[in-house]
Amino acid sequence: MVRVFVKELKDGDSVNEIFLLADKQLRANRNANLYLLATLRDRTGIVSGLMWNVAEEMVQNVSAGDYVRVRGKVQLYQGGLQMIMTHIDHVPRSSCDEEDFQVQSQANAAPLLARLKELLTSLRCAQLLTLAQCFLDDEALVTGLCAAPAGVKAHHAYMGGLIEHVVSMSEVADRICVLYPALNRDLLLLGVLLHDLGKVRELSWDPTLAYTDEGQLLGHINIAIEILNEKLVNAASRLGKPLDQEIVLRLKHMILSHHGTREFGSPTVPMTPEAIALHHIDNLDARLHEFTRAIEDDLNADSAWTPFNPRNDRKLFKGYDRLK
Repeated sequence: MVRVFVKELKDGDSVNEIFLLADKQLRANRNANLYLLATLRDRTGIVSGLMWNVAEEMVQNVSAGDYVRVRGKVQLYQGGLQMIMTHIDHVPRSSCDEEDFQVQSQANAAPLLARLKELLTSLRCAQLLTLAQCFLDDEALVTGLCAAPAGVKAHHAYMGGLIEHVVSMSEVADRICVLYPALNRDLLLLGVLLHDLGKVRELSWDPTLAYTDEGQLLGHINIAIEILNEKLVNAASRLGKPLDQEIVLRLKHMILSHHGTREFGSPTVPMTPEAIALHHIDNLDARLHEFTRAIEDDLNADSAWTPFNPRNDRKLFKGYDRLK
């Protein structure tokens, strides 16, 4: 039987299909009756599933990360598609083709890693070049960088998303240094590598995207500082002396300030040219990715607009040419 993927769902479709249960929440409506809100995923996209008037014991056999068979009907709601479920049952992993559910990066990790190495080995400062090599020589760290997502629900939220994000940012950083010669290219490129590196331990991705205990308790900014401290010891051993203290402070400052404001999780605000450049490059790449993916992944092909996106506080205009 041919599988029906999320991307193929249309308003009014009856569904009897297997999905990855990415998230499961039991909520109460105004009358205190419980309903199930499920996030259902396959490799082509995500759709929300709702099951009304459930009892807790009815859904205790399914958990986030499980494969589930869902029966229900697709409906259009506030400009987007959702599924009203009548049944949801656990399915053994052995009976599923896991490739049907792994959301992969749009670009292969191997050429991205090769390009990242090319950029980092072009650093001119001997101290920063040595430090960069310490990161690149850590096989476990590089493997995590190539496999990890950059987020759970926002931008680059799929396996391989982190290296895609880092390399895209590195390309922008490399180019703007030509336009803004006051920027230190070596510091900026290494800052791009470091800013989200803690996500290799903050996030898990097998099979569903989630936060690790370490990620919940420490966050990727603190984890990145820990990883940098480890590599500073390695670099000092290779160089025969510690790295210059100002270089270390500037690198740590970029990690700590890359979210831009304390309101968005940065312990401090950008206070160097490289730090403010890093923040804006990060924000540009993340937001552009969110916009383009929201447009490409919208299930309602008959509308020139996406549904309202609470995260971005707006709908996005897809245009009418897409409808022809």
